[in-house]
Amino acid sequence: MQLKQLELEGGGTLTVYLRDSCERMPKAIDRPLVLVVPGGGYTHVSAREGDPVALQFAAAGYHAAVLDYAICEQAKDGLPLRQLAQAIGLVRQHAAGWHILPEKIAVCGFSAGGHLALSGAVLDIPGERAQPRPDAVILGYPVITAETGVTHAGSFEHLCGHFPLTADEEAQFSCDRLVRDDTPPTFLWHTAADKTVPVANSLRYAAALAAHGVPFELHVYPFGWHGLSTADAETAANPLPKNIQPVHGWLADAVRFLGDVLA
Repeated sequence: MQLKQLELEGGGTLTVYLRDSCERMPKAIDRPLVLVVPGGGYTHVSAREGDPVALQFAAAGYHAAVLDYAICEQAKDGLPLRQLAQAIGLVRQHAAGWHILPEKIAVCGFSAGGHLALSGAVLDIPGERAQPRPDAVILGYPVITAETGVTHAGSFEHLCGHFPLTADEEAQFSCDRLVRDDTPPTFLWHTAADKTVPVANSLRYAAALAAHGVPFELHVYPFGWHGLSTADAETAANPLPKNIQPVHGWLADAVRFLGDVLA
């Protein structure tokens, strides 16, 4: 495996995990790529939702990448959104040299990083004239709507500089309102017990996808707190209770989903 690190606008970085190509494995010379976007409410970029997740997709046969984007005061004025777009563009720009299948690029985002990942799929990012779109989306306990009482207020306070948002801003940043017939297929997972980002975010987005006939898969687990990441011993601070251990299954389900929609 090769590691490459690319600089992005505003000091962001893109770390790319490239699986080796081998002539004796002719079906694996060129591979899809999963771009992982960790969460953190735009106050930090969660290490628990970066490298451990990328390596899981690498083990499943994908190239992978992790986006380190602008946070806190630097997150205002849409900089993280532009960094996300730049990251997708760079992956496609290097596709031939890095043996990446350019039409099989997925984004995988968590929490506020889920909203950021989704921005590349449904938002019209200011300043992006030829915005690169992903081919599939994976979302873990994502922030979807900007609506007061349903969203994670801190994420939008850092992204927009204030909260609550105006009616126009709420419409601009609520991804469930921006779904189109050509929105990429999406895999979502959440826990019903999430007290930080309500499960209503994933439910609303799934309903919007269904209304537009976009392929999707939704898993709602009954137990589990926010920020479970891979939901295994590596990313857990403490041993996981038995009723939370099934959440780890989202990874295998997401890999299967990608195999179907990117085929």
